[in-house]
Amino acid sequence: MPNSLPYTAGGNWLATPAAGWQNAFMKTVVLQEPGKLLVTETEPPAEAAEGEALVRVHRVGICGTDLHAYRGRQPFLEYPRILGHELGVEILEIGENAAGLSPGDLCSVEPYLNCNDCISCRGGRPNCCTRLEVLGVHVDGGMREIISVPVGKLHPSGKLSTDQLALVETLGIGSHAVERAGLEQGESVLVIGCGPIGLSVIQFAQLAGANLSVVDLDPERLRFCREQFNIENTLTGGPNAAEELADLLGDNPPTAVFDVTGNAKSMMQSFRYIAQGGRIIFVGIVMDDISFYDPDFHRMELTLLASRNSRPQDFQRIIEGMESGAIDTRPWITHRAGCEDLVESFAQWVEPGSGVVKAVLEI
Repeated sequence: MPNSLPYTAGGNWLATPAAGWQNAFMKTVVLQEPGKLLVTETEPPAEAAEGEALVRVHRVGICGTDLHAYRGRQPFLEYPRILGHELGVEILEIGENAAGLSPGDLCSVEPYLNCNDCISCRGGRPNCCTRLEVLGVHVDGGMREIISVPVGKLHPSGKLSTDQLALVETLGIGSHAVERAGLEQGESVLVIGCGPIGLSVIQFAQLAGANLSVVDLDPERLRFCREQFNIENTLTGGPNAAEELADLLGDNPPTAVFDVTGNAKSMMQSFRYIAQGGRIIFVGIVMDDISFYDPDFHRMELTLLASRNSRPQDFQRIIEGMESGAIDTRPWITHRAGCEDLVESFAQWVEPGSGVVKAVLEI
């Protein structure tokens, strides 16, 4: 943790990356313990280390990971922690680099700090590096005005806003999960859980040509799926949802089921929806054991996949898709807050029925 001072409303906060910002304090939001966010003042980094850049954080997307951390249900996080891994940033200082990045460039940040040396990294899977550290989870993240990040983790765009750039990481989770599933054109697919990560799965499942059904407990999220993604089969989760979906789909049950809830009961119930020979993809993570009835698992010859984070090529592909208009996330952001309002807003966003599709912090 950086050295911090108690929050004061009249503090000498950095508002813009103007000359002399190194001598100012910067706004920082710290999750001190479950359920307790604190706005503080911290000293900005003095300079970037070799191979790193100093960036001004403009937008931070609020992820399910942040909400789980707030509730004390994030398995990889220790308190206190500066949250924030979905970042839209502006480069302040950067040395010579092969990517041609310069001060003033707007970027999305790939928040996965990998070792580049372990078996996963050598195999092209840095997203599950054996020594992986994720900004805002294992190490302090971006809910502060200025941070230092490796140059190779910056993905620029000359067209996208910082709002859009803060959504790239969320989309990457869905992109990678759909790639893991290997969806085929016309395949029957079910997505359970329609929060931001679920929406990213839906986005890329549709781009893959899948025929989609969705299940969620929140009627507003189901309405969003109908209106923004034109999904006809939207079902309210519950004990009868599997039977209702079977009635709707008849002899074409889902051959791929994505559970994006991070809820152990839901994850175990996902086996009720799947077709013979199908595959279940756990995108959400939960601090619990997951069990299933092995005779059915073998009888149906099912495949069970985990999907973690995303890879650099996902960021590049998503930015290109957003720039071309193939991916439109403009309706996603439904709630906003500044640092001064975040403590109260965050407590509301975690409540069921809040109506949040995607919230962002404006720093």
